[in-house]
Amino acid sequence: MNTLHTGFIGTGRIARALIAGLAAKDNMRLYGFDTLPEALKNITATYPVEACSSIEALAEKTGLIVLSVKPYQMEGVLAELKAFLTDKHLLVSVAAGISSEFIRRHAGESVRVIRVMPNTPAFVGEGMTALCRGAAATDADIALAEDLFRAIGMTVVLDDEQLMDAATAVSGSGPAYMFRIIASLAEGGMLWGLSREDALLLAAQTMYGAAKMVLAGSKSPEALISEVTTPGGTTEAGLTVMQERDIRQTLIDTVSAAAERSRELKK
Repeated sequence: MNTLHTGFIGTGRIARALIAGLAAKDNMRLYGFDTLPEALKNITATYPVEACSSIEALAEKTGLIVLSVKPYQMEGVLAELKAFLTDKHLLVSVAAGISSEFIRRHAGESVRVIRVMPNTPAFVGEGMTALCRGAAATDADIALAEDLFRAIGMTVVLDDEQLMDAATAVSGSGPAYMFRIIASLAEGGMLWGLSREDALLLAAQTMYGAAKMVLAGSKSPEALISEVTTPGGTTEAGLTVMQERDIRQTLIDTVSAAAERSRELKK
């Protein structure tokens, strides 16, 4: 099994989640560079990551480079990295709103780029990552990136990079919507006497279990709703309120607003 030398430029939250998953792989050698010495010191103290003193040093030691910096930092990082890139390098970007064309424009038109959108459940190994490839990337490149991000959850490969706005809205921003729903369900339970701890457990585990039933793939959400709902029963009473308040359209509009904002922020 060939050793994969993987470097991280930026060692923040998403990088940390991915490193935690990759550290368990036998064929992985990890490297990191960060402009914040304390962040780099922390990551190397916690995981088997070799600290690099510069972007140049990281590029020399790695074949796959994960660009895990803030979007506003990307142009400066690419300007510095460009001189050290060779045809062995594959760039994987986790920066929201930064297109593969932007990266190629600033790092070189022949640079192979995979763009990804992970989400925060990656921190508990249950992430959802959308991937798409830039113009120069190969089938082998996208397969390699998929394998990396399966270390922190599930993946989906999108054929068109324009779909990353929708993926950002559904899964990238989606955890916040799920947290809002969980909190609201718990508040409803607390109004009827449940403790905050019990109400949150009931709501969160119910969402987790319901999601696993959808992921099992044998039945649609509509079919699963039907199975839970008894005419004249408690579920129907709750669903009636959701229908009256048009929760379905509210959630559709929520995704649309996030996707539109993603498109506006894109570089």
